[in-house]
Amino acid sequence: MSANNAFHIAVLAGDGIGPEVMAPALEVLRKVGEKSGLGFRFTEAPAGANHYLATGKSMPDSTIKLCEEADAILLGACGLPSVRYPDNTEIAPQIELRFIFDLYAGLRPARLIPGVPSPIVGADQRGIDLVVIRESTEGLFASMGKGVVTHEDARETMVITRKTSERLFEFSFRLAERRKARGKPGALTCVDKANVFKAFAFFRGIFDEIEKKHPGVKTDRLYVDACSAMLVKRPWDFDVMVMENMFGDIVSDITASLIGGLGMAPSADIGDKYAVFQPCHGTAPDIMGQGKANPTGMILSAAMMLDWLADKHGIESAAEAGETIERAVDQVYAGGIKPMEFGGGNGTADITKAVLGAL
Repeated sequence: MSANNAFHIAVLAGDGIGPEVMAPALEVLRKVGEKSGLGFRFTEAPAGANHYLATGKSMPDSTIKLCEEADAILLGACGLPSVRYPDNTEIAPQIELRFIFDLYAGLRPARLIPGVPSPIVGADQRGIDLVVIRESTEGLFASMGKGVVTHEDARETMVITRKTSERLFEFSFRLAERRKARGKPGALTCVDKANVFKAFAFFRGIFDEIEKKHPGVKTDRLYVDACSAMLVKRPWDFDVMVMENMFGDIVSDITASLIGGLGMAPSADIGDKYAVFQPCHGTAPDIMGQGKANPTGMILSAAMMLDWLADKHGIESAAEAGETIERAVDQVYAGGIKPMEFGGGNGTADITKAVLGAL
């Protein structure tokens, strides 16, 4: 924390609806800060497709320096489908930041909020409360920008290292232990394809080694195809799941769909020193500027940021503030707020006003 006892937060609003959902999250943080005695200093910086169009870079060096100096990074949705690098890949500062700051643990919580519809029969009674932990710097994404394409074929290389896998699994077991202490099952599932690929057998073997250091955590191992089938039948059977980067990219979209969609889903990318918090949804240029964007995922990402800051700095009031935000969100959805993607009439302003009121 900075000398003036305020958390310094780097704010990268991004593209499309990114700025539209970032503004409510900052309002919520200011409001909960007033109630809990927490201070925040927000510094905004450019990143994304629009900055690339203007300068030829996804982020200036000044943005990266700000992120390095801040206590945490809040990131709105970045990228636009129509703006591409010369190799036809999208502008993605969110992925670049993972590599720059070694953010190897991608947290994708999926919790069904009261009043939010789920496509899973029985979910309203049984509940859904799980976390996907996606390794975020290796796997198939290690090949980003390095693939080889010829007239005859294209090749990408998956990379799994012992160093990153050990840190990932230690992080995952600690999270399972923290959830158990908070009344959750505290179970951890390793999701892979170890029956086909040597790299995943290596991944699972390291999981088996780290498991021995955490005897209080119940563990399981599932192949990704079987896991996906089980998720859309009995998601309440899962607590914490850990997996390779590409598998996590796909499975976390499945789990977000179980709790109302990407607009409801927060996320974080966490390393040993730095962390980025952002909603799972994209920039949605088709609804940009229309007041239709759902800010819930961004608001809940800010709550995740407070929990991480509390753990990092030993400030319990920050964790309590994060829980206060989650309770406020639960209250407004249980009270009948219905975003437009659910067929309702509540847009960005309605949802923001309701959450601020509940605080």
